[in-house]
Amino acid sequence: MALGIEAINAYVGRAYTDVRALFDARGLDVNRFGNLMMEQRSVNLPCEDPVTNAVNAARPLLDALTPEEKDRIELLVVGTESGLDFGKPISTYIHHHLGLNPACRSFEVKHACYGGTAALQCAAAVVGASPIPGVKALAIATDAASGTAKSTYWEPSEGAGAVAMLVGEDARVLRLDPGASGYHTFEVMDTARPRHDTDAVDPDLSLLAYMRCAEECFAAYGRRVAGADIVDTFDYLALHTPFAGMVKGAHRMLLRKLKGMGAAEIEADFAARVAPSLAYGVRVGNTYSAALYLALCSLIDHGAFDAPRRAGLFSYGSGCASEFYSGVIPAQGRSGIGRALDERREIGVAELDALTELSADRAFGVRDAVLDPKPYGDLYEDAFGGRGLLVLDRIADFHREYRWS
Repeated sequence: MALGIEAINAYVGRAYTDVRALFDARGLDVNRFGNLMMEQRSVNLPCEDPVTNAVNAARPLLDALTPEEKDRIELLVVGTESGLDFGKPISTYIHHHLGLNPACRSFEVKHACYGGTAALQCAAAVVGASPIPGVKALAIATDAASGTAKSTYWEPSEGAGAVAMLVGEDARVLRLDPGASGYHTFEVMDTARPRHDTDAVDPDLSLLAYMRCAEECFAAYGRRVAGADIVDTFDYLALHTPFAGMVKGAHRMLLRKLKGMGAAEIEADFAARVAPSLAYGVRVGNTYSAALYLALCSLIDHGAFDAPRRAGLFSYGSGCASEFYSGVIPAQGRSGIGRALDERREIGVAELDALTELSADRAFGVRDAVLDPKPYGDLYEDAFGGRGLLVLDRIADFHREYRWS
């Protein structure tokens, strides 16, 4: 049995804003722009939320299955830090709009950006423990940025989207190395969403916690996997990507501490083993629980896979929880994610601000709302018209109602 990810797909939004233009419009210090290593950030429109992101990521995977294969999905687990209810999980909406078998477990998990890994590992454990041949699970990491970080240095990194992963016994995308995981967790208040309209962020503390966890997780991995070496064991590395500059800093720290490498050697290693995982992140921004898995998609599309390659993956979630694990990526083709990025519509900063204000109508806790696209009709028609994507239509007594565009 080759347990792991059988198929993967990302939804990267239908609109984006240029990050340098955002720096200029907000009066941010351009000397910090280079450290961010970002070009664009995807933007959800007011008719989008974590449910639509998840469904639009997962639907192409399910469309590729036969009805019999689709009915073998016995678990839907959704990782998110953008939940829409304290009790009702967003997985219920996603299950419905994907038309999954009613004989299916369905739930939501939360631990900031670690939620996607929690979903994947839970899905793999359920599939691996099942005595039923061919059983599958669907793990989805989905999030949506709030508008509360306006004019901060956090704002330029915020993205939008989701990654869906079909988990089963025929791992054509990522074959998990059994038991090869190292963990580290401790309580820290680096980022949080204490209310739907508030992001509490301590960027410096978050950076330090991320770095500490990267080092501690790999040390724990080494205690599980004899002889593990941060360079020699892995053909590629993919790390949780709030922004590419943070990944570069963590890679530099690990190679200095663990291998004693100098600057030139570290830069060459970064270009060869890490940069392929960042091509999409620099154009989408932080997708929170999905950020590591967007990096995995990028690695698959930009790495060299004429033969199977082993990847080391690091997941971090504020608060905090973290994990370093590994798997083998078989030889394979490319996805259409790059094309989806190219198809997005660019919006300026003034339009971004107007859309962010309209997006308050679909926030957590809204009781009644009609998500009328007329105020941004041209953008809506260009991005969604006739494309068969799920959009939020209205909220009636807290119940969310969706439709296909």
